[in-house]
Parts: sequence; structure tokens; C-alpha cells
Amino acid sequence: MSQTAEPIPVVVVLGPTASGKTALAVQLAREFNGEIISQDSRQVFRGMDIGTAKPTQDERDVVPHHGLDLVSPNETWTLAEQQGMTYETVERLHRAGRLPLLVGGTGQYLRAVLEGWTVPKAPPDAAFRDQLAEEADLYGVPALHARLRKIDPPAADKIMPNDLRRITRALEVWQVTGVRISEQQRAAPPPYRTLLLGLTMDRPALYARIDRRVQRMLETGLLAEIEHLLEAGYDWDLPALRTIGYGEFQPYWEGQTELAVCAERVRYDSHRFARHQYIWFRRFESVEWLDASLPETAERARWRIEKQLINVNDVSNGV
Repeated sequence: MSQTAEPIPVVVVLGPTASGKTALAVQLAREFNGEIISQDSRQVFRGMDIGTAKPTQDERDVVPHHGLDLVSPNETWTLAEQQGMTYETVERLHRAGRLPLLVGGTGQYLRAVLEGWTVPKAPPDAAFRDQLAEEADLYGVPALHARLRKIDPPAADKIMPNDLRRITRALEVWQVTGVRISEQQRAAPPPYRTLLLGLTMDRPALYARIDRRVQRMLETGLLAEIEHLLEAGYDWDLPALRTIGYGEFQPYWEGQTELAVCAERVRYDSHRFARHQYIWFRRFESVEWLDASLPETAERARWRIEKQLINVNDVSNGV
């Protein structure tokens, strides 16, 4: 990440799943000569479009998107890779006179970028991860969290006791490098002038949106998408296929339960995921929260950008 003479203006659009981040970001990008850099940990996977609510081709035709379709479902995409891709894209867009918009609901991605984490470069250790997964099945994820607390208390304080993915990564970094992950995650914030726009709404309204989205996913081919992934040789054991919107359908595929039961599980898991996203977003400072259910939300977002972020020379063809 290079240093620039003047801070780079960057808009961040964050919020829980189904809150309308993509639609708002596309509208803002069109009005402010911008491009979107996805900060979604699942939309990096090729062939996983419907279940991840990836921007449509029409939306991508209107506004260039970056950070989508980067790897196959059986490949890994690390936090370090996401951070590096984002930094490089932000600088490239700024040099071209475009406004970068970081858009997504993966709080860890956003914090790593905005706070300038020094992300450990330890490569994945598949055998060690499998061992931890077996231990989690036998003894529970909190037991692994307790082990992490003995090794790296500061890291354990920042990770929820049931967050298997992050606990596994912290233990893996110690296993591979012999250095605690908390000691490797130093922060050096990038030279950005950042405006954080957060979308929110009352929980019942958000849950209703989530439920409608799940229904649309089923109506527009989610099961066919899953079938295509399985026929391509991707297995249910892959982390990508264990995520919300995919893993819940394994019992249906194996003839163990009804489709309606699996769909209800997706809705339940999505509601819970939205609550966890809010926990992440509370760690961000200076978020301008906007009620996504109000018709004037886009106008308020535009006003915030014009008032707090954009100067006449920041972006070519801007306001």
C-alpha cells in the first residue's frame, strides 16, 4: 500500500444481509463516477451467485464491480489477499479519477482494510484444520476457544466462542509460525478519507426482507445452482458449501428431510447471521446510520457524500 500526498476519498456501504447495500451502492456509484469493490467473503467464489446474493449482471453492466468471482469454491481466498486486492484497486481507481465504494457485510474484511491490519501470511494447513474440525465436533467449538485463550488471550478476547473459522485461523497461525496472531495483527491505517454509510432497519422489517430474499432465491434457481456445483465435483464438506444458503440443503439432497424444512433453516440462519453482523458493525466508529426502509435514504446518502467527502477535484465528472 503506497502513501499518497492527499488522502483518498472512499465511501463504505455496510449493513446486514438483505438491507439493500448493493442497490444503494450502484445508485451512488452512478452519480459520483464510482466503482464498487466487494467486501463479501462468499461472493469471491465462482458459480455461487444466487445463494450469495451476488450483484446481478445488469448491476455489473451499469457499474464496474471488483472482488467478485475470484476463486473456485474449492480454493481459498485469504484475508491478506482480500486486503491487498482492495488496496490495489482503491489506488488504481483513484488514479483514474473514480470514486471507490467498499460494499459488503463482512466486517472482518472491512476492518482489516480500514484499520490497516498487518495480516499474518501463514499458509493454510489443511491437515491441522481437519484436526480442529474433528475436535470441534467431539468437544464443541468453545473448547477450541478455551485452548486459544491459553495460547493467545488478546486474540481470544476479540473472537466469539462459537466462531470456528476465526478460532481455527488463530490456532493455525500459532501452529504454522510459532507467533501469536495478536502479535502479527499490527495496524497501520491507509491514507483514506472515509465516509461510512450503514444501512439498518427495525428487526421485523429486516427479517421480512430476508425471508422474501430466500423465497426469490428458490424461485430463481438456487437448487439448480447447488446441483450444478455438486455435478462439477464440489463436495458438501467444502467450507464454501457449508455456508448459509447452501449447507442447509444437504439433508434435502440426501433425502433426509423436506425442502420446506431446509428453506426455513436458511431463513433462521440468515436472521442469526444478521444479528452477528450488527455485533461486528458496532466496532466501527463514525458510521452514518441510515434507515433503509425510508424512501429518502438514497438522498441522505448523497447529501452525506457531498457534505463530508467529495471535493470538486476528487473525482472526474463528479458533482
